[in-house]
Amino acid sequence: MALHMPARRNVVKGTGTAAAAVLTAVLVSAFVPAAARAAKAVEAAKPVLRAGAAASNITPWLDEPVIGGWKAAPAGHIHDELHARCLVLDDGATRLAIVVCDNLGMSREVFDEAKRQVHEHTGLPVDRMLMAATHTHSSIPCRWNDGKAPGTESPDYGRFVVRRIADGVRRAINHLEPARIAWGTAEVPDQVFNRRWLMKPGTPLPDPFGGTGDRVKMNPGHQRPGLLKPSGPVDPEVCFLAVESVAGRPIALLANYSLHYVGGTGRQQISADYFGVFADRIQQLIGADRLDPPFVGILSNGTSGNINNINYAAAPDRRPPYEKIRLVADRVAQAIFAQYKALAWRTDLSLDMRQAELELAVRKPTPEQLTEARAMIAHPDRPDKRPHQRTYAGRIVRQHEAPATTRVILQAVRIGELGIATVPFETFVETGLDLKARSPFKPTFTISLANGSGGYLPTPEQHRLGGYETWLGTSRVETEASTKIAAALLAMFDEIKP
Repeated sequence: MALHMPARRNVVKGTGTAAAAVLTAVLVSAFVPAAARAAKAVEAAKPVLRAGAAASNITPWLDEPVIGGWKAAPAGHIHDELHARCLVLDDGATRLAIVVCDNLGMSREVFDEAKRQVHEHTGLPVDRMLMAATHTHSSIPCRWNDGKAPGTESPDYGRFVVRRIADGVRRAINHLEPARIAWGTAEVPDQVFNRRWLMKPGTPLPDPFGGTGDRVKMNPGHQRPGLLKPSGPVDPEVCFLAVESVAGRPIALLANYSLHYVGGTGRQQISADYFGVFADRIQQLIGADRLDPPFVGILSNGTSGNINNINYAAAPDRRPPYEKIRLVADRVAQAIFAQYKALAWRTDLSLDMRQAELELAVRKPTPEQLTEARAMIAHPDRPDKRPHQRTYAGRIVRQHEAPATTRVILQAVRIGELGIATVPFETFVETGLDLKARSPFKPTFTISLANGSGGYLPTPEQHRLGGYETWLGTSRVETEASTKIAAALLAMFDEIKP
């Protein structure tokens, strides 16, 4: 005979307040574990900020032409290695990559192909990649033939750099880990000078085209007769973004300074200039040597199209090769390090990025300029009657043969409340200062020579003053280009405000 036992029930005996208290305790004890589990599940579902970095060696081989001056002599020595320095950030919703390469300026086709390869291997959208050159004047050309421009060069070095960039971004993605981010600014005013000087009326300033309307001289020489004053301002600010693991291990540091380059290298030598020395110096200062994964220091070029490191109002500062490079790199790194210990680290920020293509008119020569340029090219032994006449003859013909318009990539990036703009030109400092003043993000900085290299970008006011940076062939796009670019970037900044 089966026995049916009554179901067991938990019974709370007692009456009044004591019984109610016991009952509450039982209910709470039953509920708390479930609530804790739910809270943990919600916390686990929150996006986690992650970061990873890597550096790829892109040092070229010897005997290729070192560009950055009027004549390109073959490289005979490598003083220090060149790199493509990569940083990847991911907030759980948006992933973006930033790459800065040690090169004078890289064609858009190089960056486009590198982005295509990264996307093919990782799925990262091409409009979430920011790639730029530092503008060292001690590198070799980096070009690419995409198959759409027959007859253009496609050197082995371009293919090599493309693959090294793609590998670097993929390695940075492999290194992604929970991270924290901070940013700051510092001032280094004694290493930046406006290199374009207004000259006294009547000072002869011939250009390659036979004109005499220039009022400005680039790099005029020290204490030269006729000097009035620099034709524009400088930007002494160093902006930087620091990235660490949540445990405090340095991952990367991206800085931005509006200094063209330093120079003073050995003749026909490959060098990353002060950009490379900075990467090493900031690593030393913050104690990030020999980490696993390795720390990556990055210095990008700001709006330095009219800024260099030479004070023409003073006597020449002559130093042995590379000494000035080390001095400037140390000054910038020390300024950042002074702020480093007081940084406010965050893990709760979000990322956003916009990319747009802007169509600009291409400057064209006059019929007279074109006729003279072709005659110059047709007679190889004809001497220059004006400064750099033969060099600009070739540039005039190329400007004439170029399409009437060109499309350039612009980008706006938000990392928390930090803003980054990109411009594919050697951008004048006035444009950078304007963007900083009007951007909704504080701080904001601009990376020049990003996603392409389209020559100099003077403001309309500087175009009217003339000078090397405004000459046809040095400046390739319409004189209002900087105004249109700034307006487009500010519109994108407004789109990504949190």
